[in-house]
Amino acid sequence: MTPPTARDASWLHGVLTPFRTPLFTELWFASLASNFGTMFQTVGAAWLMTTLARSSDLVAFVQAATALPIMVLSVPAGAIADIWDRRALMLIAQVGMLLVAVLLTVLAFRGGLSPWALLGFTFLLGCGSAVNGPAWQSSVGEQVPAAQVPAAVALNSLGYNIARTVGPAVGGAIVAAGGAAIAFLCNAVSYLALIVVLGRWRRPTPPASLPPESIGAAIATGARYARLSPSIRTVLVRSGTFAFLASALWAMLPLVARDCLGGGALTYGFLLGAFGIGAMLSAVASTHLRRHYSTDGIVTGASAAFGLATLATAASPWTALSIAVMLVAGAAWVLSFSTFNVATQTSSPRWVVGRTLAFYQTAAFGGMAAGSWLWGVCADLGGLREALAAAGVLLLASVFVARRFPLHPAATTDLGPLRDRPTEHALEGVDLEDGPIVISIEYRVAPADAAAFVRAAHALGRLRRRDGARRWSLVQDLDDPERYLERYQAVTWLDHLRQAQRATVADREAREAVLKLHQGPGAPRVRHLVARSPDDLPPGRGAPPDPRDTPA
Repeated sequence: MTPPTARDASWLHGVLTPFRTPLFTELWFASLASNFGTMFQTVGAAWLMTTLARSSDLVAFVQAATALPIMVLSVPAGAIADIWDRRALMLIAQVGMLLVAVLLTVLAFRGGLSPWALLGFTFLLGCGSAVNGPAWQSSVGEQVPAAQVPAAVALNSLGYNIARTVGPAVGGAIVAAGGAAIAFLCNAVSYLALIVVLGRWRRPTPPASLPPESIGAAIATGARYARLSPSIRTVLVRSGTFAFLASALWAMLPLVARDCLGGGALTYGFLLGAFGIGAMLSAVASTHLRRHYSTDGIVTGASAAFGLATLATAASPWTALSIAVMLVAGAAWVLSFSTFNVATQTSSPRWVVGRTLAFYQTAAFGGMAAGSWLWGVCADLGGLREALAAAGVLLLASVFVARRFPLHPAATTDLGPLRDRPTEHALEGVDLEDGPIVISIEYRVAPADAAAFVRAAHALGRLRRRDGARRWSLVQDLDDPERYLERYQAVTWLDHLRQAQRATVADREAREAVLKLHQGPGAPRVRHLVARSPDDLPPGRGAPPDPRDTPA
């Protein structure tokens, strides 16, 4: 076992390992440039809104306009990322955001922006981020080896927060010196490097043995997987709750700078910069923390820390104190969301990771969008400091959610495809669109093993339903109590083949738990049944003769 001192000394080496991959390095630096542009855009839009409108809810709507499209579009974008070329999808999103940013810049220079026009352009940029996000995050596993994914996620978070550390202060200076239009121009230019790197990436495309799903079917499959995967379901609940409550501080930070501290754009930039410094430090330290603390403990502690930071911000009359508090808030914010991201990726096989990340983003940004709006309304009705104090108290109370929904990601399980499955599915003479298909598996179970078998079979049934099986059931023969039938359906033969390919190495244990309780002379008997109607042509036969042509 590695001595603790050596282990602690090597943590930074582990964090930086993904930089050995040239593709990841190029994408990381290009993304860093784009993140700087995004920070300039964020500062420019938020501060411009404070000059265009005095209403707290319109200022908070800037954050909501960014989060809402991610909530709405992430799921279809995640489905497309799983069934289409992720690189092409990212290129389309980046080019689209470039065009929107250019138009926003032109209107800002001409003085033609109203509050609602600014929100509209912010919404469109959010749409681009929504389309880009699942493809970008799920492509991390294609940029580095699987063992380096947590470190790569941490480095991506680090890059974003390096930009957040320096970007807001620089963005505040840009806005103070040249106005929001210059900040928008810098954002437009920042997309170019990432577009060039993505254009040069020759992403290997594995051969597909089956035709891709439709977008609607892919979304339904992803939703079913998320619903029936305890690890993913917990991430959705915890991330949505945290985002809803934590969005109060993030959305109303421009108002904190203006109304609580009496500052301007530069003060807002310094607050964001301090937030980014804390975020950067936590991103660097995240690998070290994961070695010493559980995933659940990290997220629970970060939620409590953010709640305390929100309460301190509500009470603080001094800029220096608020800046110090932002260090804690930034560290807690990024530590929470990077941990949610890693938990989602390590709990999802590659065939569905784009969709599970999309559902995670929907929960997180949906909570952010709803929270940004609600806390803005609360600030208008009851006061800014009072709204922040309420959010802080609720964040502290939310740590009790961890008792009901503890985070236990499947980080140590092998989610690679189960390649040693029997070739029972290569039946000839069956059309891919034939269906419905009924699969029936017959087991012989000794009475003493009946209870254990039923529990094991239902655990396996959850995995089958998670991967696409429908109407799963386990029945016992009343005339022969040792005989059990496991049955489930697929809409078509193609759907059954897809479901069979989704089994992972981690699922083998559940399958073996059922098989070892089977007492038959051989393996369980598997039957594949297909629904037929009078209009169907049975496989291997021609059309039936017309009775009118048959001799009497």
